[in-house]
Amino acid sequence: MTTNNSIQIMFAAVLLAGCGVSQSKPDNKPAETVAANAVSMFTLKKDVFSASLRIPGELVAYQQVDLYAKVNSFVKKLYVDVGSNVSAGQLLATMEAPEMNAQLAGAESRLRSQEAVYLASKANYDRLYQTSQTPGTVSQNDLDLAFAKQQSDYAQQEAAKAAYREIADTRNYLEIRAPFDGVISTRNVSAGAYVGPSGKGSEFPLFSLQQQRKLRLVVAVPEAYTAYLAGEKAISFTVRSMPGRAFNGTINRLSGALDSRLRSQRIEMDVQNNDKTLLPGMVAEVNIPLNNKDSVFVVPTTAVVSSTEKVFVVRLKNGTAEWVNVRRGRDAEGKTEIFGDLEAGDILVERANDEIRNGSKITQKK
Repeated sequence: MTTNNSIQIMFAAVLLAGCGVSQSKPDNKPAETVAANAVSMFTLKKDVFSASLRIPGELVAYQQVDLYAKVNSFVKKLYVDVGSNVSAGQLLATMEAPEMNAQLAGAESRLRSQEAVYLASKANYDRLYQTSQTPGTVSQNDLDLAFAKQQSDYAQQEAAKAAYREIADTRNYLEIRAPFDGVISTRNVSAGAYVGPSGKGSEFPLFSLQQQRKLRLVVAVPEAYTAYLAGEKAISFTVRSMPGRAFNGTINRLSGALDSRLRSQRIEMDVQNNDKTLLPGMVAEVNIPLNNKDSVFVVPTTAVVSSTEKVFVVRLKNGTAEWVNVRRGRDAEGKTEIFGDLEAGDILVERANDEIRNGSKITQKK
């Protein structure tokens, strides 16, 4: 009995000790919940969003052309070389094609012969016409035949003139002249080389000519930013070879269509380059301002939550958190423009995340 009583007393003591520990443990759960739900907030308002797009571009010659020989010939003399500055109409090279002189002489002989035939038929018709003024001397049929012969010979004479001009004009192609002011950037032939039209006499052009005093800055702007582009908008850009110097330009041309592969719009800016500091082919870093004329909702970037399912902000409504779906606009300097079912004056969480559950109690941090 004594042993059983001792066991019962010890068992009761253990139970009482366990209950005492459980009752004495402090419950910190409400305090932690209150601390976790106190967040920084701000008042939503509209503002004019000012941002800029930094994007690479390429400088290209304002005009560029590859010059080929029009006819199969041999290079007789070159008057320019790589780096030569030339003006419009300047002689760059002369060719020689001896067989063309013989063709021109033959065409001239045929022209003279046809002129003589026409003069004879014209004189014959004039005589018959004068004679026909006396009734009964010349039949009308003979007069018509003589007139037809005169017209035919005249047409043959004009054809001979056209053939002569064709060969004479072709011979003029033996002189290669600059179509505009520029710089010779490539020379692929030397004196005595056989040249001709592309694919027939020459695989490469005689010269490549570039206009460098005025350049085009070409940029492919992504589709998301095309709505903010406008003609005559001033831009600035830099190049790697001169990192400390900024250059200016103006948007002059928009392609008006998106590239099917890159989903971007080509824009061009004219850049004056009178000192030829910039060179065609340089890569530029372009800064394009994307200012919006209308005011929009602008919030800190941290206030926008991008989850795998949605993009939203957290709004304070009657002391609880409300997820509001939004669409993101542009981002710049820690600010983001948003579009959604919002109103000016709404209270939003400044640093939102998906741990602040929709419908949970939240308070504004003091």
